[in-house]
Amino acid sequence: MRRYISFPRVEGTSSRQAHADLPQGTFERELGREGFFGPATHMYHRNAPTGWTSWEGPLRPRAFDLNQLVEGMSEGPWGAKEVLFNAHCRMRMWRCDRPMDHLARNGDGDDLIFVHEGEGELFCDYGHLSVTAGDYVVLPRGTMWRLSPTKPVTALLIEATGSIYQLPDRGIVGPHAVFDPAILDTPKINEAFLDQQSDNGPGCSWRVLVKRRGAISTVTYPFNPLDAVGWKGDLAPVRLNVKDVRPLMSHRYHLPPSAHTTFVANRFVVCTFAPRPFETDEGAIKIPFFHNNDDYDEVLFYHAGDFFSRDNIKAGMMTFHPSGFTHGPHPKALGKMLVQTKPATDEYAVMVDTRDALEVADLPGGVENPAYADSWRVKP
Repeated sequence: MRRYISFPRVEGTSSRQAHADLPQGTFERELGREGFFGPATHMYHRNAPTGWTSWEGPLRPRAFDLNQLVEGMSEGPWGAKEVLFNAHCRMRMWRCDRPMDHLARNGDGDDLIFVHEGEGELFCDYGHLSVTAGDYVVLPRGTMWRLSPTKPVTALLIEATGSIYQLPDRGIVGPHAVFDPAILDTPKINEAFLDQQSDNGPGCSWRVLVKRRGAISTVTYPFNPLDAVGWKGDLAPVRLNVKDVRPLMSHRYHLPPSAHTTFVANRFVVCTFAPRPFETDEGAIKIPFFHNNDDYDEVLFYHAGDFFSRDNIKAGMMTFHPSGFTHGPHPKALGKMLVQTKPATDEYAVMVDTRDALEVADLPGGVENPAYADSWRVKP
């Protein structure tokens, strides 16, 4: 049996309730363990914890404009550009503007495709799925698939290396909170799927590109191997659109990002930020709070909308905050800490929190904004 050294105490000037009724002239900072699930302490400071004047060293916050990364790129998923990675998670950006001429199969782990732009038809072992912007598609490890876009697709690919995607435990709010599992769509053995099997004439040749341990093997068939006529079981790809996410809310308390967890895998989680009403309680913080997340690296991919807690961030960008330093809202958002002029947020974003440190891949010049750490500085 193990227990945290945890015994709540109060010292000096503080708030009785986290994220609400801050003492006049103070800024709250949360120091927590296990993300937002373990023991935590709330510090109350005279100055904003992100009021630095300079940043040096590998822990600096980073931002990437992934729109530039995919310009002119159009290959299968194994040609996607890697952005961040560790032993348990790999994030890549992919552009697909024409039907794939081969099948892909990942032997390294489950794949999560987040469709940022475009739409198309996805064919896999299990059948046919139409996909559009805002869709998550979970592809179990070993699934053969291909995409035929009807509008050019840009997607974030998140690989659960060596593990599987699962749904989070919703605890006391029950399994139907945030989204009902019944809303998850699975591929259909429909007319579109059966029609694509007819591409089996003389001289037919289908390649399957299998990724295992980062290397690609090619298997060639004289027929289309997506030739299933049916299936049964409880293992299958699933599709979920961000517009079907109904976020947990509290009008009196700003919930931590973990409340918005969508999928979990080994040593990382994927969360979805969707539009929600701002807190209405007079004393409640109405923006993300300053915090030390010392057990997780934090990544945010901005999909659509007005990203209220960040300045100069647009759709298709990604921010990376390594664990080990305090971060929180930019100064412009900080001015609205207790008062919001809008009734609700207007943003869709994908967050990936990893227990293990992420490495930044070699990226072309112009993709990273080297001045991002300076964006917290108050302009004179």
